[in-house]
Amino acid sequence: MDKQELQKTAVKVRKGILTAVHGAKAGHPGGSLSAADIFTYLYFEEMKVDPKNPKDPDRDRFVLSKGHTAPGLYSALANRGFFPVDDLPTLRHLGSYLQGHPDMKHIPGVDMSSGSLGQGLSAACGMALAGKLDNKNYRVYCLCGDGEIQEGQIWEAAMFAGARKLDNLCVIVDNNNLQIDGPVSEVCDPYPIDKKFEAFNFHVINVADGNDMDQLKKAFDEAKTVKGKPVCIVAKTLKGKGVSFMENQVGWHGKAPNDEEYATAMSDLEKLEAAL
Repeated sequence: MDKQELQKTAVKVRKGILTAVHGAKAGHPGGSLSAADIFTYLYFEEMKVDPKNPKDPDRDRFVLSKGHTAPGLYSALANRGFFPVDDLPTLRHLGSYLQGHPDMKHIPGVDMSSGSLGQGLSAACGMALAGKLDNKNYRVYCLCGDGEIQEGQIWEAAMFAGARKLDNLCVIVDNNNLQIDGPVSEVCDPYPIDKKFEAFNFHVINVADGNDMDQLKKAFDEAKTVKGKPVCIVAKTLKGKGVSFMENQVGWHGKAPNDEEYATAMSDLEKLEAAL
């Protein structure tokens, strides 16, 4: 896909996020929207995956460690063809397979159940080590939140990845600077994120604008060239990106739009789409 196609796809992914959260009357739009460009780049450009064969043993793997942003992952998977886009509004509904957090047993394309913050990177390390032991060429991608990396288990996993030289592992930190209680720097300051991962023997790539497809392409291209070390991409993003009244507003971390807000948000995205 070229840049414009990726940007258009990211708008579709954002629409799916809003439709899912509005349909559920619950969920996490802010962090899903900040990571929408990352989800889009991974599933439509970077990762070797096949919607017709979601359990392909040679596929690349993805772990959503910040599992509450499942609406973003689900929208990317649906738009990529793993399941119908029309199912997105059933998010969190009784009987729907689209649960509030990713479920690998019932959702096509989900490689790891997640949601308890801090645990996903450990699972990703296990997948990456298994790939090494089995002489497989697949890569493992793990998306963490910048609030999530306050969890100690993240650093245990990072220590393991660095010690085992898991160069088939790529960690992405969605650095939107906001968590449920406010700015991450005020809740429990994780900065400097890059220096911390470097101390755990990661090759670190800083992305000034993680909502920019050109910058994401450059980062992921560089990541694939690294040998002997795991990679961490620290991507600065905007929480609520693409929806005027949600951007950089901590209140939209875990709240669904009402009908009027949903209409305004979709209108914002339609204008973005038209501009492309």
